[in-house]
This record gives sequence, structure tokens and C-alpha cells, in this order.
Amino acid sequence: MHSIIVVPAHSTGPASQLRLAPGESLTFGRRATGPGAPAHHLPLTHGGVSRTAGRITATGTYWTIGNLSAHQTYVVENPEGAGEHIKVAPGRIDAPVPFEFSRVVLPAAGDLLSFEVWAPRHDYADPTAPDGPDDGTGAELTAPAFPLDRTKRYFQVLAALCESRLRGAPHAPLPTVEQITARLRPVWPAAGRASVQWNVDYLAVKLRLKQPPEAADGGPRLNGKKESLVSLALRFNLVDEDDLAVLDGRAPA
Repeated sequence: MHSIIVVPAHSTGPASQLRLAPGESLTFGRRATGPGAPAHHLPLTHGGVSRTAGRITATGTYWTIGNLSAHQTYVVENPEGAGEHIKVAPGRIDAPVPFEFSRVVLPAAGDLLSFEVWAPRHDYADPTAPDGPDDGTGAELTAPAFPLDRTKRYFQVLAALCESRLRGAPHAPLPTVEQITARLRPVWPAAGRASVQWNVDYLAVKLRLKQPPEAADGGPRLNGKKESLVSLALRFNLVDEDDLAVLDGRAPA
């Protein structure tokens, strides 16, 4: 199985994608293609890009990137995350990238060039091992870190908060309470500003971002409450793209 798939910025389909097996490498940069060119090379035809700007190497379940430029820092973004990214300094080689979907961004003489890297291969531990879903011993299982019920209204509110960023716009502004109310009204006709705001406040307590109101001091005032909720939800995969089905009244896949 291929370990990673490199998708050029203007990919027209599978034929234009580059697939690397574990141990294989790919260079990217301005170097021309044709006879004598490397077997795996992604051309970036821009005068502000080095001839060999960098190198990507596939492993079994992740990939590394090397920045072969002398002065430019590269950024690898997680389009599905809450603004997550790593910076690869000039000269840095074999920097591991932990994201399943990544966008590599290179500055080039006033422009920003990009391409995507997908890492679809995963290895998992045996789910029947201790602390898995069921270890067969009847022992008490580990309590979930963030117990969320996907049938509740608060989860619909959380999904609506995360929707734009899960759909590929990692820096999109978060929806207002009014926009969330309008988004949910087809599946929650009684939704109103007060009820949506109540669920946002409830999520902040449930996910331990804020102390409950009955606590002695009420906990600190949480500035950027919606941003904090979305950041936590996306960092720990509390909501994923399949969960957006609840916004249309369907059960998550």
C-alpha cells in the first residue's frame, strides 16, 4: 500500500497525483522535468522557488519533509485542525509531519505556493487489548476523557461551531449565535438565541473549560469561549466531518 499521496495544487485527478511507498522520496522545486529528471519530482514552476526546494520521504504511517532552501521557512498546515501547523526552518531535514491531511505552503517572491500531502495509511493497536473497548475480563473500563452524547442538542451546537473548519476552511471566522440558530432551525425548530447560547455555556462547563456556576467562585471568565471550544474539539477529534450529519438530522456515520 502507498504510504502517502502528493496532490499538486491544480490536480486534475488521480493521474496527476504522486504516490510514494514506504522508504521512497520525492523532491519538489523548480527543476525541469524530462529525460534525466528524478523519478519522483513535483515541479513548482515559479522563479522564486529553488531548483530543489525540498524533499518528502514516506515511512510506514507518516512522512517527513526537508527544507533544502537557504533562507525560506516552509509551513505545513492541517486543513482539518484549529489552525494547527508546523514550521520547517531553512536547512531542516526529516521533520516529521503528524497530520493525515496536510497543506505545504512555500513563500515565493511575494506569492504563496502550496500542494497537499495525504497520509491515508494507519496502524492501530489490537482493540481487544486491556483498556480497549472490551478486554474480556469484565474489569472496569477507563472513563472517557470527554463524554459527549451525539444525540443531544449541545452536540448539534458544537458541530455547527466546527462546521466551516471541518469543511476545509481552517481560518474561517466562527459562526455567530444567530448564524448557529439559523443553521439548526430546520432540525431544531424551537432553536433560539437564548437556547443556543445556553448550550455553548453548557459545553464550556462539560468540556471543563469553565467551572460550573454552582462552584464557589464560578470559575474564571472565559474570553473567546467559542474559539476555545472549537480548538479543543478539533485538536482531540471530538467532532469530525462525519458528525456534521447531525446538522441535517441524520445520525453520524
